[in-house]
Amino acid sequence: MEQAMHFATQLDRLKSAYQAAPAPSLTERLARLARLEQALLSHKEALCRALANDYGKRSRADSLLADILPCLTQLKHVRRHLKKWMAPSRRSPGLLLNPARLEVVYQPLGVVGIVVPWNFPVMLSLGPLIGAISAGNRAMLKLSEFTPATNAVLIQLLGDAFEQDEVVVCEGDAQQGAAFCALPFDHLLFTGSTSIGRQVMAGAARQLTPLTLELGGKSPCLIGPDMPMSLAVERVLYGKSLNAGQVCVAPDYVLLPRGQEGAFIQAYRERFLRLYPQGLASDDYASIINPRQYQRLIDWLEEAVAAGAQAHPCATPARDDEQRRLLPHLLTELPGHCQLMREEIFGPLLPLVPYDSLDEAITYIQSRPRPLALYLMSLDPELQARVIRETHSGGVAINETLQQVAADDAPFGGIGPSGMGHYHGREGFLTFSKAKTVLRRGKWSPGILLQPPYDRWYKKLLLSWLIR
Repeated sequence: MEQAMHFATQLDRLKSAYQAAPAPSLTERLARLARLEQALLSHKEALCRALANDYGKRSRADSLLADILPCLTQLKHVRRHLKKWMAPSRRSPGLLLNPARLEVVYQPLGVVGIVVPWNFPVMLSLGPLIGAISAGNRAMLKLSEFTPATNAVLIQLLGDAFEQDEVVVCEGDAQQGAAFCALPFDHLLFTGSTSIGRQVMAGAARQLTPLTLELGGKSPCLIGPDMPMSLAVERVLYGKSLNAGQVCVAPDYVLLPRGQEGAFIQAYRERFLRLYPQGLASDDYASIINPRQYQRLIDWLEEAVAAGAQAHPCATPARDDEQRRLLPHLLTELPGHCQLMREEIFGPLLPLVPYDSLDEAITYIQSRPRPLALYLMSLDPELQARVIRETHSGGVAINETLQQVAADDAPFGGIGPSGMGHYHGREGFLTFSKAKTVLRRGKWSPGILLQPPYDRWYKKLLLSWLIR
């Protein structure tokens, strides 16, 4: 209760600050973004060390590429285009409303709440914040309790970049996270699991808080019959190995032509050992974030094997329970009732699902909840067009994995169980803005011709002419 009251007090302070200055200029917004960029550059090495500390092992390169670089590219993109985004949009009033001037102006919402997950705590805190700041808002961030070392650096970084009435950072466990999500923000962005997303949405409904939900789901990877297996594996493997598969858009399972499972496994093992030649001891391969997540993955793996699945680790030894290190395991003959086939995996376990025809494979995808990402490995333009046309997902990457998220000039977001709303680039600016219609008229208005009394002959004639 005390922590919830503290959150509410912080929100009230930010709302008061926003109301005192509700329309920050382009110059002010650019200055805030520039301060954020400078603070991020100043703290990048400390962030890499903190991320490695929180994970137990996480390479500096992974942290730079997946957490810090995306924020820097977003900052540059936003600063380059913000003036154009902020400009009012002229619209046509149409015959009925002429003479008039019609435009849409983009107004800050006020105070944005941002709930940050543990898997990419830098990118998934600063990325949404960039959108919120570009749109002229203030923000409150709730950081994950599972990344305490990274949180400490982020608190220092954001304290260097912003005043206390611009950005506030909060911490706390799941109960305090629920209290945070129940606050009457002007917009709330939550990144996390689908199950928690449902709870967040229910809590926000009581406040009528607008939501952006970035969730996840079981993102499929469909390998077409025309695709060389070595090339498919090359593109799939890194997307499943980055951060040890703890990525919301990581390939969750692979659909491949029946009979090609052995070729896929062999190519995958060979490719993995080229990228991570020391296997379990590789410094470039991340650990699982905490004991709870590690045990969940082990339990699901053991359940699958007990149910008759065949596990094919990429190397031996394949796990280190003390250090929470788990190499990729490819799984075949996996029964559909297993957790690995029902829930988002969020780790280095990869089921292989054979198909006999493309119709069967596409129907398999269509019959399941809509995922955050869909991957197609095929050089066939007709198959590419068909998959885009006949499947639903938050985004699609063809002959690549993960890279669609790095597109600064395109929206990122889910659909249905994988989320709602978008951010990144101009879509992020629009998400955190109110598109407000403004109609301007002078001394004379044609609307007077359509006011009572309606029995005048010319009004009847005009109405008949309009509705023809």
